[in-house]
Amino acid sequence: MTKQDFRIVGKSVKRADVIEKVTGEGKYTGDYHLPGLLHGKIKRAEIAHARITRIDVSKALAYPGVKAVLTHHDVPKVLHYGSPHPRSASCTKDQYILEDKVRFWGEGVAAVAAVSEEIADEALDLIEVDYEPLPAVYDIDAAQAPGAPQIHEVGPGGNLVIPPVHIERGDVEKGFAEADLILEGEFEGGRPVPTYMEPNVCVADWDGSNKLTFWTSTQTSFMVRGALAEVLGLPLNKVRVLVDHMGGGFGAKQDLFQHEFLCALLARKCRRPVKMEFTRRETFIAGRSRHPFRMWLKQGFRKDGTLVARDMKVIYESGAYGSHSPGVTNVGTASATSLYRCENVRLDGRAVYTNTPIAGAYRGYGVVQTYFAIDIQMDEAAEKLGIDPAEMRLRNAVREGDIAPSGHPIVGRGLEACISHGIEAFGWQAKRGADRGVAGRPSVRRGWGIGCEMHGSSAYPGIKEQGNATVKMNEDGSVTLLTGAAGLGTGAHTALAQIVAEELGVTFESVHVVHGDTDVVPWDIGAFASHTTYLVGSAARMAAAELRERVLARGAEKLQEKVENLEMVDGIITARDKPGTSLTVHEAMGPSRGIPAEHLIASGSYMPTKSYSFAAHFVEVEVDTETGIIECRTVVPVHDVGKVIHPIAAQGQIEGGIQQGIGHTLTENYVIDRTNGRSLNAGLVDYKMPLSMDMPDIRTIILEAAPDPGGPWGAKGVGEDPIIAIGPAIANAVYDAIGVRFHHYPITPEDVLNGLRARKKELQDAGI
Repeated sequence: MTKQDFRIVGKSVKRADVIEKVTGEGKYTGDYHLPGLLHGKIKRAEIAHARITRIDVSKALAYPGVKAVLTHHDVPKVLHYGSPHPRSASCTKDQYILEDKVRFWGEGVAAVAAVSEEIADEALDLIEVDYEPLPAVYDIDAAQAPGAPQIHEVGPGGNLVIPPVHIERGDVEKGFAEADLILEGEFEGGRPVPTYMEPNVCVADWDGSNKLTFWTSTQTSFMVRGALAEVLGLPLNKVRVLVDHMGGGFGAKQDLFQHEFLCALLARKCRRPVKMEFTRRETFIAGRSRHPFRMWLKQGFRKDGTLVARDMKVIYESGAYGSHSPGVTNVGTASATSLYRCENVRLDGRAVYTNTPIAGAYRGYGVVQTYFAIDIQMDEAAEKLGIDPAEMRLRNAVREGDIAPSGHPIVGRGLEACISHGIEAFGWQAKRGADRGVAGRPSVRRGWGIGCEMHGSSAYPGIKEQGNATVKMNEDGSVTLLTGAAGLGTGAHTALAQIVAEELGVTFESVHVVHGDTDVVPWDIGAFASHTTYLVGSAARMAAAELRERVLARGAEKLQEKVENLEMVDGIITARDKPGTSLTVHEAMGPSRGIPAEHLIASGSYMPTKSYSFAAHFVEVEVDTETGIIECRTVVPVHDVGKVIHPIAAQGQIEGGIQQGIGHTLTENYVIDRTNGRSLNAGLVDYKMPLSMDMPDIRTIILEAAPDPGGPWGAKGVGEDPIIAIGPAIANAVYDAIGVRFHHYPITPEDVLNGLRARKKELQDAGI
């Protein structure tokens, strides 16, 4: 299908959910209020590592309005994964619902159900808990020190979550021997959190047949169903999970957060529905963050800029439980085999437990950390070799046929296209030669930087994924798409409806999407890994293609034409060589030979391998040398995402990722007291995110440079890509402005001022 043939795909159609959302009619989990609803709350420990020696709930149970209290004595003792992913290398089995041991400050130790939130909160204070304090570790170094206290009995020991990930190819020592320039550096990053608008919330209700109906805000409804069934000892047909609208997730809502199990158990004990909703503070303390990391990187280059060797050691801080640390470690480590071509690599990746809040899946999944370091060091090498930073990247960019981190050959030259297009659109050469000063603001310096990325659409090979879709043609010619794919606010259901309408040959408006009910829709692995359009879109297209043939067969019978001579466009079936010979889909679906209107249905299942999207971000910053404040002024993000299904939705994904990436790089860091594990800024007053007035001018460019045959018409993912490239682009632009290089995020005003003082002293000592 050529570009001009598309009627619906590639157009920014109006999203089907827009009216519901702008009018407030759309229902989020927190909006459900069932008759007799009780409210659940969790009592949280104020110690980072301890054994519970006594827990007394008698006063809480006696408090008026309290209906039930649960402790570790009252819940199933079933070890589970925390993250309900399919059993794979992505997660680790190290959690109980409640335990007699606390591993981080804020971990839940008991739960209450009461007739109001206020009474539930008051009852929490009446629960008495005695602890035996245990030695604790609060950072990567302490966790790995000889004789460090062990946080878990499971795992390989030494506070490692999993055995180290080691990847080696080529001859690294030979590569360094051939290098004319060798760079070595250490990098680290903080603990940003996703801060989605909708807090974690769930509602549980049991019926008379002992079936659990469970409303929740999750990216993985079928995985939640599986985890609840496994831990509570139920068959899958006794658990129904419902998800309508979601207020964001960014990967973090792939996990279960303890309250889901407790909510279900409280509802079963009380025989009444129970709602548990996190406060904003709880989304920090008991939610999931990005993994703090520390990384050592050594790379060798020839005089012409060719990268010849890479040696890397990266350590991710998992927090008190494994969650997605195995997957993050595997993906983040493997990602360093690529982006810039290098035949000789030696990579070591680890994840360690600490007595701090849990790190989990978060947009960019381990790659944000490693590419931050690699792209900054690429800039350093360019400067030392006297090569333009953009040209340096072009010379080393991965291209068609190179082996991707997944082990598959890369399709197309997407990264080169992004860099080349951005150089022109940004005016890179002219800016790099411009004055760094700003007229009328003598303390402000300008700088320009570039950052690049590549990211996979799917979690293969770590997870063998499958996308499923069912498409029904109703008697009147309208269409229903059934999908288990979650809608996080990204417009995924709109894109899926576009794909079905395009392939089937009906109008976009005639397709209705049914989603979010595990009793009704086909099984779905969940919305993550930038794969919904790529994975579920392919399944939806397969189902629509099969259904199209069956509809055309009915049309052929009624028109007395051969099927191969018919086409269907906008719901009209027409004979190609007889323009006047046509009928509507409604007419085709009507009674035939005395048989009532037929109900047609088709399903598609798709198991992908791997596809990669690419991006280059060009950034202009202004740095105030008196205050240390960094302002991101302009961003030109250039993304190759294969075929674009919904341009405005893709642009929104890119701009949203840039907003988060700016925050990670300059202001956002969830701070833990490294002496006692206590959270210091668990709330939006003290945790600083960029707001609308802080956003730069963003001029998004979307290319269709390297379509991948695995996606619908070559479409690839875009969800995670934009958060990866923006960080190193900003860090490189800051260096360009003030000559101070930073190897960490966030880069705070204090860091800038300290860096400028240190640089001034270095210059003075050198007599410059």
